Amino acid sequence: MLELLSPAGSPEAVIAAVQNGADAVYLGLSDFNARRGAQNFSREEFLKAVRYCRIRGCRVYVTLNTLVNDREFAQAVDAARTVSEAGADAVLVQDLGLAAAIRHALPDLPVHASTQMSIHNLAGVEAAAQMGITRAVLARELSLEQIRFIAQHATIETEVFVHGALCFCHSGQCYMSALIGRRSGNRGMCAQPCRLQYTLGGRMDDYPLSLKDSCLVDRLKELEDAGVACVKIEGRMKRPEYTGIVTGIYSKAIKERRQPSADEMETLERAFSRSGFTQGYFNGDREDMFGVRMESDRDSERLFAAARKKYGSGELRRVPVHFYTIAEKGQELKAIAFDNDGNRAVASGHVPERAKNAGISKDFLIEQMYKTGGTPYLCVEDQAKADPGLYVPVSDINELRRKLLNDLSDKRALPPERRSLELPLSPENIPVSGDPVTIFQVRTAEQMAPELVELKADYLYVPAQELVGNFDAAEPFIEKGTVPVAVLPRVITDDQATEVEETLISLCSMGVSEALVGNLGHVYLAKKAGMKLRGDFGLNAFNSASLEVLKEAGFLSATASFELRLAQIKDLKKPLDTELIVYGRLPLMVSDQCIMRESAGRCSCQVPGQLTDRMGSVFPVVKEFGCRNVIYNAHKLYLADKREDILSAGLWGMRLMFTTESPLECAEVAKCYLGVSDYTPNVLTRGLYYRGVD
Repeated sequence: MLELLSPAGSPEAVIAAVQNGADAVYLGLSDFNARRGAQNFSREEFLKAVRYCRIRGCRVYVTLNTLVNDREFAQAVDAARTVSEAGADAVLVQDLGLAAAIRHALPDLPVHASTQMSIHNLAGVEAAAQMGITRAVLARELSLEQIRFIAQHATIETEVFVHGALCFCHSGQCYMSALIGRRSGNRGMCAQPCRLQYTLGGRMDDYPLSLKDSCLVDRLKELEDAGVACVKIEGRMKRPEYTGIVTGIYSKAIKERRQPSADEMETLERAFSRSGFTQGYFNGDREDMFGVRMESDRDSERLFAAARKKYGSGELRRVPVHFYTIAEKGQELKAIAFDNDGNRAVASGHVPERAKNAGISKDFLIEQMYKTGGTPYLCVEDQAKADPGLYVPVSDINELRRKLLNDLSDKRALPPERRSLELPLSPENIPVSGDPVTIFQVRTAEQMAPELVELKADYLYVPAQELVGNFDAAEPFIEKGTVPVAVLPRVITDDQATEVEETLISLCSMGVSEALVGNLGHVYLAKKAGMKLRGDFGLNAFNSASLEVLKEAGFLSATASFELRLAQIKDLKKPLDTELIVYGRLPLMVSDQCIMRESAGRCSCQVPGQLTDRMGSVFPVVKEFGCRNVIYNAHKLYLADKREDILSAGLWGMRLMFTTESPLECAEVAKCYLGVSDYTPNVLTRGLYYRGVD
């Protein structure tokens, strides 16, 4: 049967989820989780929540799914130690280095790959499995067919979001909130810029990035048949009543193996929706997926009040318990209680007195022990033995029952024994000699112009599809000694893998031997085609341990996250060659949606679109592989006048990323970085290299 995993953004939400039938809850500690804006849990609240859940047979998964820097690293692992010692059932992790460290220091604590790890194909799941991860949360953008293929071939469990908010961007690949407001989604502080208004194509399109909430309550059997282990409800930022309502409806649908009723569907929509619900990604149909939040009305408030009263009025979730009680002459009153999980409690009371009238009977003891109301237990079997002529006060029997259930609760709450080892040693830093190599990254064949060729870059990064179709444009670079590198798309689903593999094989036959990879799920594709690996920014290398993971995975080089400050990049231990993007429009989002088609009603892939916010900033929108869209920053990152800072950061390479620039502008910018021009582009930014993120 599917495991139902519910959100718990607060202690009250834990109660709401458990009492409404959740098989597991996921929650966050104060730091290091992707919903730092939720109430979250102090250490004391967390320990109470874990005990509460363990007693009632509900699993607890803890979110440590943010990127952590080197200074925070030991603290993040200590948080995982707290999780393990408390007896929580798993941690969800995004950061590659943190995942590896937890597996090393806490080998008995299960680790799940968060959706922030951007896993969208079978190879990504298998890469997680090789790291010792036991479950992967799949990208929300996958269709049923894609999910089925992964789940039926994966060697570890898979988990799928079935209800709640859909991000416009692939999780773990959104940098919009960070770059425009210093609130990083990868650090748990997303400001949700996709829910704001924008002008698109010269007219106000209201909310062109705001997607409806997903609702798959009527598709649960299909997911179970596909081999999915767990279905997940989104909503740690929502109120506890929402958690209770949605959990209750999904729990009944799973356990009763039925479709939701019309009333239940209406209740889900009243609890929270954005212009209704969507199953667009699940069905492979991206039409009609946009909507905005519906405000709560009086009916909704009455719904929430009823939900709160329901889960707050007592124990709705009862653990089966068995009793056996013995009253013998001259012996202490004894009883045993045990559950179906092998836990056993034994207690004794006073010696029964001699009865003045009719003594207690077996039936009397059974009747009294059966009274477990107000506790998380339900008596399902009750046996007793009583010698004749004995008297036992009801208060003694009640006290005996109370002792038994308290002892049983302590045993059920007892955390498993787990090892806690030292952290792995810090990676060895490879010293860099000389100036960083120069890397030009282009988006189009037109940008590979003769003017750029003459500047003799050390490396040329080109999208694989663009490179294979326009290899003649790259040949002059190669003749000058520039190494061509095929850039893989950040998202490659299993049904697109063959096309990418064929492209890489063709490029390999042309002499291209290196690929720039931004997702662990694409490593297998590149290696299979015979390519050497270089790591792109999509891998979110945010600390020294993550760089070590990439080195061990066979990467020649890695790109430091552009959400780091230069000072942090300088302090990184760099066990492999490390590069930095020092120029260009940084990518804000990669989406399975086509903004241009949604706005114009037709495809216009050849001409970049423009998204304008309320402040007048214009964000270019361009086509990506698979008819996806990439939204780029309105301002161009510019560090040509900060060369000394770049040189002091211990970098192997500096990358100039050209996106919407003309061939002439590409050359002028490159000359500026090479110190032979004083050209300065307009609308500049230093990115986050000097200000960092929250």
